[in-house]
Amino acid sequence: MKFFVINLVFAISVFTTSCFQPATATNPEYEQRRTDYINNALANPINDAITIQAYANGTVDPVYLNDLLDGIATGLTSDFDIVKLIRVLYFTNGTYDSQILPVLNSVPYWLTENEVQRTYWSENHHIMWMGSDWLLHEKYDRPIDAELDTRLRHFLHMKVDYGFYEFFSSVYAPYTLAGLLNLADFAEDAEIKSLATEASKILLKEFLMLTNDKGVFFPAAGRNYFGKYDNAYGQNHSNLIYLLTGFGEVPGSTSHAGGFLASSSIELDDVIYSWGAELDTIYSIGHSLESSFTLNSELSDVDRVMAQWSAGTYFHPLVALETGTLIEDSNLWNHNDFAAFSQFQTLNVEDFPTLAEGASAISKSSVLMDEDIAIFKHNAVTLSSVQDYWKGKLGYQQFPLAANVGTTAVFTTSGEVVDWDSRSSANHNTHLPYVKQVSNVALAMYRPDPTLPFFGYTEMAVALHWIDSDFDEIRNNGNWLLGRQDNGYIGVRRSCTGEINNLKACDNPEGQTWIFMVGDSAMYGSFDDFQSVIDSSQFQEEWYLDTVTDQWVYYASIDIDTITIDYAWNQDSASTGINSQALYENGFTVYPNPATDKVTVDLTSYANTAVTIKVVNAMGQEVFSGNKKLLTTPVFTLNTEAWAKGIYLFTVSTGDSVMTERIVLK
Repeated sequence: MKFFVINLVFAISVFTTSCFQPATATNPEYEQRRTDYINNALANPINDAITIQAYANGTVDPVYLNDLLDGIATGLTSDFDIVKLIRVLYFTNGTYDSQILPVLNSVPYWLTENEVQRTYWSENHHIMWMGSDWLLHEKYDRPIDAELDTRLRHFLHMKVDYGFYEFFSSVYAPYTLAGLLNLADFAEDAEIKSLATEASKILLKEFLMLTNDKGVFFPAAGRNYFGKYDNAYGQNHSNLIYLLTGFGEVPGSTSHAGGFLASSSIELDDVIYSWGAELDTIYSIGHSLESSFTLNSELSDVDRVMAQWSAGTYFHPLVALETGTLIEDSNLWNHNDFAAFSQFQTLNVEDFPTLAEGASAISKSSVLMDEDIAIFKHNAVTLSSVQDYWKGKLGYQQFPLAANVGTTAVFTTSGEVVDWDSRSSANHNTHLPYVKQVSNVALAMYRPDPTLPFFGYTEMAVALHWIDSDFDEIRNNGNWLLGRQDNGYIGVRRSCTGEINNLKACDNPEGQTWIFMVGDSAMYGSFDDFQSVIDSSQFQEEWYLDTVTDQWVYYASIDIDTITIDYAWNQDSASTGINSQALYENGFTVYPNPATDKVTVDLTSYANTAVTIKVVNAMGQEVFSGNKKLLTTPVFTLNTEAWAKGIYLFTVSTGDSVMTERIVLK
């Protein structure tokens, strides 16, 4: 089980209070920004400013209030507005109770049969519904179901202990924050208030971890939309970042989350001072799917499944039976989230796990658990990626890799190559890449699962999100594309240099490798010097047959600026080791594997056969060759100290056959 890891600089201090007080921070710059933000919201009111109106004046614009109330009964995301109304109720001391409470009491706050529109299980919805239900209960003695107390505390403990499933989401995290801040500001229960405060701070600090010194947040993320990577400022999360850091553009208007933070009571000093200009780390978050069955065991059957859904499990084979049972029992086949699966309504629920396993290319990869996120930040540049994340399988809103140079985002995505604004928000990758990042360099390999076409996913091209007009200087250097914005640099080694529909993209369904590298003048000096480092890099790419699994392996490596990253992708296995017994069955063996300074070759099976042996490196260069007649023994040792680390292919040829084996040299 992987526990939630936060560097000491991000350690959380718990803050509790029994009554509402203005937000506190000893940072005078923050207090001035907060005051200016509130004054601007009052002078230029919009719908999202209603929380600040209630906080500052005790009254709100009746037009905005009626707009919110009118949408509660039928809105697909009415909980977004309910959390605002909760805030209005608490800030206005009964002024609007008779107007608001009948509307809020008219909707269910947890799953009921035949639901078709409200989503209670996605992480941000989860906490907004639960938190609102709890606060209405505390303030107005509203009846609650018997399980709310348990599932709310459970949710909060899980966030504090393991982090957020919708990690680094500029779409969803601000709404999760809204639900948490309501509890942190208003809950009477000391434990719930404390946990909500701590979880709020963790979420805010995660925003600042990947915010550069221009106040821009373009992260690798568990769930996000393309639109969040088009504009550096003017978005919901941008308001949070500006309030906390003062970086970037001054918000022109109030945002949903900005109104909550500016009117919050939680102490923010440790959040504000958590931001740093430099970071190079692996941020581990979450827990395994298997452990979730124990972690969620205290919940009721329905709540347990919905808690698992909040982590994206849905139709994973391990939970498919419970998913099918809940959908069947609650008749959710017509719900917006499950309508696409209504074709399975006539099947036996008991068959769901088998079906899900057969459809693993699309059933497993929505899971958001147990992730390692590599984060590199240096002033205005960032590079982040989720390590080895459902490679080859269907993507669901995931952004497994994103680079940020100043105010522009650079990333790749797979699928039909269309204009970025025309992309669906529901699915961003027909197949997810294998990604490995070391410091400021990342290797991203694309190799689609061969079963994806059976489920209708046939577009396998990979496109690069790169906006020429965002850069001060661009250089094409073979497969490398280099860009400079102010003193920030990026280099992307493309799989090809072509275009599809006027976008930089490659249409090779067999496999593609892309390399990303970021830096700035403080790291490399001039842009010319940055290019010189890239010019000296060595890239390798090859396919070879793994005779143990009888499958082709796709291998790629990059050696650049003292960093070496490589990966051998077997379609069904990530292992780079070879079973020695299996090798004997193929006629000869090479061991140890992986090796360091020497390997032993055993040709005993060819004692009576004339053979030729040859060894080549990953570039196809021959490093050894010999003839059985020249060897004094069928078992011999080769000194490999002078060989470069990487993959080597051993070939034994007879008059009738050719046998191959590979080793990895560390």
